[in-house]
Amino acid sequence: MSTCQAWYLYVVECADGTLYTGISTDVARRIVEHNAGRGARYTAARRPVSLRAAWRFSDRLSAMQAEHLFKRRGRRAKERAIAAREGFRDGIWQARL
Repeated sequence: MSTCQAWYLYVVECADGTLYTGISTDVARRIVEHNAGRGARYTAARRPVSLRAAWRFSDRLSAMQAEHLFKRRGRRAKERAIAAREGFRDGIWQARL
């Protein structure tokens, strides 16, 4: 019997005001890792980080595709998506630029 594990696209704000985007099955654990300097090289030098947003996906591929699309956006578009709680559908970004 196989179980499906949810994956999350998450966005954190670093101490210097920059945004970092990643994927994980456990967002709370990743935030702890980022703040301990073990999460990613980028965030290790910009601690502490705080969670800004997270979106749930049914599989890793969908989360990775969403991450790629989110990272292609500019800062203002990312901020609008976070503020509006803009969603995803079937791993595809529902763009409202």
